[in-house]
Amino acid sequence: MKVLITGATGLIGKELVALLLENNHTVHYLTTSPQKIQNKTNYYGFYWNPQEGKIDDNCLDGVDTIVHLAGASISQRWTNAYKQELIESRVLSANLLFNLIKKAPNQVKHFISASGTAIYPDSYTKIYDETSTEIDTTFLGNVVIKWEESADQFKLLNLKVTKLRTGIVFSEKGGALLEMIKPIKMYVGSSFGSGKQIQSWIHLTDVANLYYFVIQNQTDGIINAVSPSPISNQELTKAIAKQLKRPLFLPNVPQFVMKLILGEMHILLFNNKNILPKRAQELGFKFQFPTVKEALETIIK
Repeated sequence: MKVLITGATGLIGKELVALLLENNHTVHYLTTSPQKIQNKTNYYGFYWNPQEGKIDDNCLDGVDTIVHLAGASISQRWTNAYKQELIESRVLSANLLFNLIKKAPNQVKHFISASGTAIYPDSYTKIYDETSTEIDTTFLGNVVIKWEESADQFKLLNLKVTKLRTGIVFSEKGGALLEMIKPIKMYVGSSFGSGKQIQSWIHLTDVANLYYFVIQNQTDGIINAVSPSPISNQELTKAIAKQLKRPLFLPNVPQFVMKLILGEMHILLFNNKNILPKRAQELGFKFQFPTVKEALETIIK
């Protein structure tokens, strides 16, 4: 199988590329840096620039499946300019791929897009799965709506479309968990707000395996890329401290303090989203790290 990947050098992209190459598939990847293009065995780079509408048509040669992971990180202060970039980095890139497939000869059958759990509204009482229809009305929820709309347009080209709504990715290679570990390691860690807010997460290995599972099975529709064991912020903080063998003695960090430090982005620490991977489990996907304890044991050595 030949797969075209955007965002191939990101946290999930690198893991998925390694998995595909390990299983003897061919990977085409798109990059905005011509100097970073490299061609190795089964691994070929192509130039694109979504802002300028430029893309190398050859990237589609023999490609069956596209995995669209590109998008600016949400872990930066949300200025008005950066808010626009968060949307455009996802939508313009998808539109460029759509127009290329529409005009160029190709054999693409499946479009798989990253998405986010931010589409689900904040709630202390509801448990969400893929059948949930409630939509979050915050800025980040709107980003995900536009993100998914840009993916859904590929149905007009008779492609299967899959959207993986991904929770917080746990990994020793980067991401939010490492930022949570740092203060606890230095004896200054504590929970945020009440600590009761539920956080839906997934281990990096599992999210890469889930993408590969979707590629292999040509699964379409919405899939929640989260572990079957969501956890409260307070429970997660305690689990990290236990794994690190560190005490927790500081009071919880008030929400207004984090708002002063992070601005609007602080809501990422206080959102309450209890989300389950119902569809992945029904399809037979097996999580290697279904619990936080198992995940932390591999990340915190």
